[in-house]
Amino acid sequence: MWARRSGARALKSAHGAAERYFVINDVTWCALAIFLVLALSGGAFLVPQGWLLYLGLINALLLLQGRYFGGRLKGLAVIFISQLVITSLLYLLLHGAARLPEGVIAVTRILLAMIPGWWLSIVCAPQRIGEVLSYCLPSKWAFVLGACFGLLPYLGQETREIYQMQVMRGAKIQPKALWRPQNWQELIYCVLYPLLIQLLKLSKQMATAAKLRQFGRARKPTHWPYE
Repeated sequence: MWARRSGARALKSAHGAAERYFVINDVTWCALAIFLVLALSGGAFLVPQGWLLYLGLINALLLLQGRYFGGRLKGLAVIFISQLVITSLLYLLLHGAARLPEGVIAVTRILLAMIPGWWLSIVCAPQRIGEVLSYCLPSKWAFVLGACFGLLPYLGQETREIYQMQVMRGAKIQPKALWRPQNWQELIYCVLYPLLIQLLKLSKQMATAAKLRQFGRARKPTHWPYE
């Protein structure tokens, strides 16, 4: 199951469009993966500080495997660095340099809690996630959560495209410009707002597609078949 498939990472459909490939497309393995993600994400906040190193090694393996199957690490790196800078500045202003390590540990715990979910969105098919969650949640909730995991890769791609277009038109949102706080507002207006609008449009399209397929009328909805 964990072996790397040969050829390109994007399968080609009959119409020539690229389709995403998922390592885990089985209900049992997907359920085990979800339990692993819940344990690791919860442990990131609950384990003692001395155990964070071992938890970090496990998350490093997830990062390697996720990258191996086409995941991008840049988004996680940007989130971690931005949180680290903001949290460090707040700790310096409020508590001084003596408690700065506490802020670094807090940001590290947040990162360790995010990595398992990032990994799950790469290796598990969204329809299998929704199918597993439907055993313990209402079908509509399971559908929403599965769709959210399916949207994570799209979110990163859409963010990159919007960012590149705004940079080409001259927006001051490049890394060097963002060191100045006065440019943060431009980042919000040029990237975050358009991204939010795109996500709202996509959510409406998904809701329309589900409605046209009579989703919600059957007590036990079906899921996309195995490949």
